[in-house]
Amino acid sequence: MKRTIKSWPEDDRPREKLLTQGPQALTEAELLAVIFRQGGRGYSAVDLGRAVLARFGKIRSLATAVFGEVRQIPGLGPAKAAQLLALVELCKRYGEHPWQPGEVFRDPADVYAHFRERLASEKKESFYAVLLDNRHRKIRDVRVSQGSLTTTVVCPRDVFEPVVREAAAAVVFVHNHPSGDPTPSPEDVAITRRLREVGELMGVRVLDHIVIGHGRYVSFARDGYW
Repeated sequence: MKRTIKSWPEDDRPREKLLTQGPQALTEAELLAVIFRQGGRGYSAVDLGRAVLARFGKIRSLATAVFGEVRQIPGLGPAKAAQLLALVELCKRYGEHPWQPGEVFRDPADVYAHFRERLASEKKESFYAVLLDNRHRKIRDVRVSQGSLTTTVVCPRDVFEPVVREAAAAVVFVHNHPSGDPTPSPEDVAITRRLREVGELMGVRVLDHIVIGHGRYVSFARDGYW
C-alpha cells in the first residue's frame, strides 16, 4: 500500500513546505499536489501531479488540455480534472491584457495583448469579431467561427449578424494560426477583402484584421494587407 502524504515527514509535505519555504521551493508536481489537496485511487496527490506532467510533458502544454485528455490520467477523477482545467483557465485570463467594454480601440498591439493567451494555445482556428461603436469604443467580442488546424470557414452572414444585432458602427476581426506563423494566407486575404466589401455596403467600417501566431501577430491595416 502506498504511503499517504500525511505519513511523510512534515518538511516533505507539499503544503507545509509551501508555508515554510514559499511556493518557489516546490517542484511542479508538488505545486499540483497542493491544488489537488488529496490523492485518489491509490495515488498520492504528488503522484497525480507527476502523472499530469508525464502525460503533458510540461506545464505550458496544459494550455491546450481538454477534459477528455485530463480524465485519461490514472487516479484523476472528474472533480480533480475540473480543478486542473479551472486553474489553467485562470492562468490564461491572468495573462490577458484586459480590454473592457467602453474602452477605445487605438492600436493592433492592444488587440493582440488581449487575445494572445486565449488564442495562442488553441489547436483550431477561431475567428472573432470585436464590435465597436461610432467612437470605436468596444461593445464586446464575439467568436463567430471555429474551424480546423489549418482553416476556418467564415461566412459574411454569420460575421455580420452580431454586428447588426448590437448596432455596431465598426469592427475589428481577429483569428489565430495554430501553426504559429501569423502570415496571412491567400484565403485570409480573400475573405478579409470580402468582409470589407460587405461592411461598406452595410455602412460598417472594418478597421483591421489581426492574425495571431506564437509570440507575434500581423495587422492587415498596419502591415499592408488591405
